[in-house]
Amino acid sequence: MIRMVELYGQYLTVKDEVDAAVEEVMKSSAFIRGPQVRLLEEELAEYVGVDHCITCGNGTDALLLTFAAMGIGRGDEVIVPSFTFGAVAESVALTGATPVFADVNPLTFNIDAQSVERLMSPRTRAIVPAHMFGQPCDMPRLRSIAQAGGVAIVEDNTQSFGAECRMGESAKAKTGSIGLAGCTSFFPTKVLGCYGDGGAVFTDNAELASKIRQLANHGQKPKYHYRSLGMNSRLDTLQAAVLRVKLRHLDEWIAARVRAAKRYDEALAGVAGIVLPMVSEGVTHVYHQYTLKMIPELRDGLREFLGSQGIETMVYYPALLNEQYAYREISRSDICMDGARQLPGSVVSLPICSHLEMRSQTKVVAAIKEFMSKGAGSRGM
Repeated sequence: MIRMVELYGQYLTVKDEVDAAVEEVMKSSAFIRGPQVRLLEEELAEYVGVDHCITCGNGTDALLLTFAAMGIGRGDEVIVPSFTFGAVAESVALTGATPVFADVNPLTFNIDAQSVERLMSPRTRAIVPAHMFGQPCDMPRLRSIAQAGGVAIVEDNTQSFGAECRMGESAKAKTGSIGLAGCTSFFPTKVLGCYGDGGAVFTDNAELASKIRQLANHGQKPKYHYRSLGMNSRLDTLQAAVLRVKLRHLDEWIAARVRAAKRYDEALAGVAGIVLPMVSEGVTHVYHQYTLKMIPELRDGLREFLGSQGIETMVYYPALLNEQYAYREISRSDICMDGARQLPGSVVSLPICSHLEMRSQTKVVAAIKEFMSKGAGSRGM
């Protein structure tokens, strides 16, 4: 079986380091808030290029804690993409604020800046660019819109940890460091993933960082003195130890993902009926997913055929958030969703990870070409 992500293969390459790190935690028995957590936060902050990193229980908590620390709540609006994982809208709604769904660029899958501009209102408190599938959003344009409207940017960096974008003629910045805050998940399949749930918030704002730390620890400051209503959201020490090992290898693993993506690009170029992922100018893509667009009426057939060949695929995402039942009565949307509406029926993601074997890719490509040669013919998108 060729899986979307080969986690066990990745583990085997760092087994000795991971096992030693886990054993160190077991010996100390400091399973909650052990020294590995503080060290990881320092290392992550340095890697992203910010002053503060606050680890937490998962990526959804990272978003929710950030919005809560910002004081976002009932009567406020937060602009989010309509095509992404539901946590971004969920975390807005849980504060009592209104998720406002923007259209997306159908070529990059990222939030559309023109749509964001149309949706800005006196109630807007934040814009949330979700860097989709490993590629940064148009951050220079979004930052300009945010500054003009006096609102904050909170980056959802769950899918693009380690990516970079150009913010000026020569200045580059890692995703997660550009807005007021950047939020990420360490879910096992992410570019940087642990062996369970985990998340983090990145910021240069000391006051915001302090508030998030307090909220994530039951609102305590100091211990047993509750200054606000908080929650229990901690990254445990074992996961921190694993992430410290994996962080040391992250850049080489990202480079391996990029090489794998280029092999797909070269092998699938010119195949009738599919559109390859587009990489925008001025950004680096870390390929959390390698996502094709294709003729909608052939998409599910291709997935079934690949599955019969032992090849796993995924559809991220089969429905837009603004069309989901949970948000019908508590959100508003851009009147134009032409870009987003193209995607649920046409996208399919192929296996890609840092340890995807070339022979596996060869099998995936051969199967796609076989199916598309029979099904696509001369039909266009």
